[in-house]
Amino acid sequence: MRALSLAALLAGPAFLTSPAWGSDRLTFTHLSTYETAVFDEGAAEIVVYSAQTQKLFVVNADAGEVDVLDISDPASPTKVNTLSTEAHGKGANSVAVHNDLVAVAVVGPSKQEAGKVVFFDLDGNEKGAVPVGANPDMVIFTPDGAYALVANEGEPSNDYINDPEGTVSVITIADMTVRTADFSGFESVPDGMRIVKPGSSVAADVEPEYIAVSADGSTAYVTLQENNGIAAIDVAKAEVTNLLGLGYKDHSQVPLDASNKDGGTNIKTWPVMGMYQPDSIVSFEAAGQTYLMTANEGDAKDYDGWSEETRVAKLTLDPTAFPNAAMLQENGNLGRLKTTTSMGDTDDDGDHDVIYSYGARSFSIWSTSGELVFDSADDFERITAARLGRNFNSTNDENDKGDNRSDDKGPEPEALTAGEIGDKTIAFIGLERVGGVMAYDVTDPVNAQFLGYHNNRDFSGNAEAGKAGDLGPEGLAFIPAAQSPSGKDLLVVANEVSGTTSIFEIVLN
Repeated sequence: MRALSLAALLAGPAFLTSPAWGSDRLTFTHLSTYETAVFDEGAAEIVVYSAQTQKLFVVNADAGEVDVLDISDPASPTKVNTLSTEAHGKGANSVAVHNDLVAVAVVGPSKQEAGKVVFFDLDGNEKGAVPVGANPDMVIFTPDGAYALVANEGEPSNDYINDPEGTVSVITIADMTVRTADFSGFESVPDGMRIVKPGSSVAADVEPEYIAVSADGSTAYVTLQENNGIAAIDVAKAEVTNLLGLGYKDHSQVPLDASNKDGGTNIKTWPVMGMYQPDSIVSFEAAGQTYLMTANEGDAKDYDGWSEETRVAKLTLDPTAFPNAAMLQENGNLGRLKTTTSMGDTDDDGDHDVIYSYGARSFSIWSTSGELVFDSADDFERITAARLGRNFNSTNDENDKGDNRSDDKGPEPEALTAGEIGDKTIAFIGLERVGGVMAYDVTDPVNAQFLGYHNNRDFSGNAEAGKAGDLGPEGLAFIPAAQSPSGKDLLVVANEVSGTTSIFEIVLN
């Protein structure tokens, strides 16, 4: 979906499938990589930058703490400190920095119990801690630093007996008071959003994932990933004011590769509706309007005690909706595609009238009222297929596994950030599975343009031995030239599988 007017969007899908990729207009030059030498344990996840100190703060989930890296020389990052949260819980989930204050979200004794946010100064001295909700998964400051906001995911226990409410904590920095924005006032969800587990309340079913804040600091936008929605929150009131249903992506119009058993790369249309289910979200301004940008990773509720997840081959498909059901359910077609049992039987007769998939394999731009302004359609799969060949849709923890994520969520766009280069607003999207970062010019949100793709992964190396480069980009931080130690625009990528943090110089040609 590119260069479409709002009227055209509302009239129905009109996706284009042949983007003008051409030569990259944005280049990534690899400057350095800091290595933890820890494989597949989340040793480098969320990363933020302090311009005051020229340091990175990187969540090291393996150690349960935050690594502090000096990048005064971006070509030679050095670990200089650690922020320990051992006294406050089971480990760090997220980190944010504003001026001279660092906030770290810390999981409690279990993901179903209250966590904390622990505050440090830039030298690593603890300044205090406050209790928040269950499994605080993300923390962010408002632009003026007056508040810290926390997405408390509230995941259920593995037996699904204990399912705490998902909430958002609003911490007033001046006096360290905590208020809670919850979802108890909602008895249902809007069209295009879903309650995943039958019988669950809205408050228990939603799992706040990631937060963006408007430029004026008045409104926060929170992804409810599994539920395929976004919540709007009045920050000053600590109140959820609106739920936005994101709807579904029509893969009969927008192609995807739906099978890991089809002999390789086969990007084609299928009668499948993709749930956008964004992970990361960013708020940005264009022509005086606020827009939301999302990385549409996808996620299922899949626990020992209850799971929605199955494969299309195991569904009973409605013979009227799918007269070619036997062909569709072959493993080389849709049979292997992961889908949900919690929705799709539209007439309650026991069979599936609609097939849904997890994630949209794209990034999207939305209005603050939830209207789809732009979607990158099938760009990510087509670009990675063209550039990576047999490594297309590879997993992130071993090599020689091309096409093995096609039946899941494809490249899984997860990490997201944006920044200004000259008079352009540039979006960077990290692909969690196959790896690498996509760059788009989003200055004109309706007509976003692909700029470049870079993957600092060695598909010939031994991943477990640390010889495969960057694996599993989880967090991104853009450092504008005016704040950069080198005076150049930089992008920092934290990679959870390889445990590496890499720094790139960015040049927009």
